[in-house]
Amino acid sequence: MHPGSGCVRGQRGGRCESRAPQVDTFFSQWHSVPPDTETVCSFLSFLNRVVRRGLACVLASVRDSMGAPAMPRPLQFHAFTMNCVSFINHGLWRHPEGRHVDYTDLGGWVDLARLVERAGFDTLFFADTVGVYEGYQGGRETTVREAVQIPNGDPSVLIPALAHATEDLGFAFTSSVQQAHPFEFARRVSTLDHLTGGRVAWNIVTSFQPSAARNFNSDTAIALQDRYAWAEEYMEVVYKLWEGSWEDGAVLRDAERGIYTDPARVHSIDHRGERYKVAGPHLAEPSPQRTPVLFQAGSSEAGRTFAGRHAEGTFIIVPDPSSAEVAVSKVRERAVAAGRAAGDVTFVQGLSLVVGSTEEEAHRLNAEFEEYLSDDAFLAHVSGNVGKDFSVIDPATPLTEVIKNDVNMEGVFRAMIEGAPPGARTWGDMAKLLVSTRVVGTPDQIADQLERWAAAGVGGFNVTVVITPGTFEDFAEHLTPVLRARGLMRDRYAPGTLREKLSGAGARLPERHPAARFRKL
Repeated sequence: MHPGSGCVRGQRGGRCESRAPQVDTFFSQWHSVPPDTETVCSFLSFLNRVVRRGLACVLASVRDSMGAPAMPRPLQFHAFTMNCVSFINHGLWRHPEGRHVDYTDLGGWVDLARLVERAGFDTLFFADTVGVYEGYQGGRETTVREAVQIPNGDPSVLIPALAHATEDLGFAFTSSVQQAHPFEFARRVSTLDHLTGGRVAWNIVTSFQPSAARNFNSDTAIALQDRYAWAEEYMEVVYKLWEGSWEDGAVLRDAERGIYTDPARVHSIDHRGERYKVAGPHLAEPSPQRTPVLFQAGSSEAGRTFAGRHAEGTFIIVPDPSSAEVAVSKVRERAVAAGRAAGDVTFVQGLSLVVGSTEEEAHRLNAEFEEYLSDDAFLAHVSGNVGKDFSVIDPATPLTEVIKNDVNMEGVFRAMIEGAPPGARTWGDMAKLLVSTRVVGTPDQIADQLERWAAAGVGGFNVTVVITPGTFEDFAEHLTPVLRARGLMRDRYAPGTLREKLSGAGARLPERHPAARFRKL
């Protein structure tokens, strides 16, 4: 049973099966002697859960009997934002109901964390960038003027305060292999994992922006293959520190003998690679998860291979479920090739949701939001993403012509091209497709759309902020109840670490993950 679900999906036509040992225990005792008080209480508790969850199971059974597809297990939901003024929906920082300009106010972030936890989100997920988007109209002026992810703050610094204000919410933050030495980064993550009780995830990025490379000792942008070769060594170093430097049982805390740690169980890593020389040992004792939950975003061939090898969750940005099927199959193939199971990687689609109590209200809200969107800010962001000044490109230009010399940015365009419907192959079409990741409708209409994505293999969603905090207030009030009634969102947090909450498995990475080979037997 997936944590928080009200029914179990069996192998017989996907029907809702109730596996209740309380029933067997109760009636077996009833046939011999009257059940004791503990058994009666356990059985009544079970009945209470049945009453609360039974409607979802009944509906699932009806759906199955009518030949409808089996309901997927609960999906992951991540509240996707950034410690900045303007993240994705550029221009909406000007909306009178938004708090985007208060990004430096810790109290606002605490309020947001509590809100998304009440809404049932799995994580508050922070994007980040360590460079500035440049190139549109020949420079960065538009980006700076319209606050396109600048100014921004370090999201990892927020996490301890937000964790203290919540109980179950996970916290994922983005960090590039270019921006921090792996020894320092590993200690910081272990510290965060301790302070949050194991609720931390890392979104691994390699930073494609030339401006990011210039901020970290490079005069030019780093080629795609070189970035991923760098990332592979980076992962090896942090795995050695998190998984291999301290054995299980190394920490004794034996006050009577005056031994906190057994020195024989703490090891140097003595890593000597092309880029890093790290002796160790890791300075932090093992945290609840040791290695944080690993997310990754990369749609190039190199990025897909990296995801198949390392990621527990990978982000896709495609316009429709059929395109998602392609992206999912490609990464799953690479996961199996790396010795992992195809299901070890969860696919998370980015969507902006605009929900209304009626379809008319939803579209009215969306039209209101679009009045604040800035075309210049949007094009500046896209220009910086792909290394092209789109102010000088005719919208009728075929995408293949735009990308043929941009090897380093093939992943961005590859995802767009593979995901585009027939006939949508020009730059103008692409711009429309980028906007189409927004889903507008009633709670039931949006839930219908999410079910279609789930049927294509998508296991979760990055719900991108439109208005802070309105996006997540609307989600909590309108969408959460509908998603839970359909079994698309779990009805409570599972106990344990973030990895346990997300997967229902253990707190640590499974043995088939490449990190496991660095563990001491």
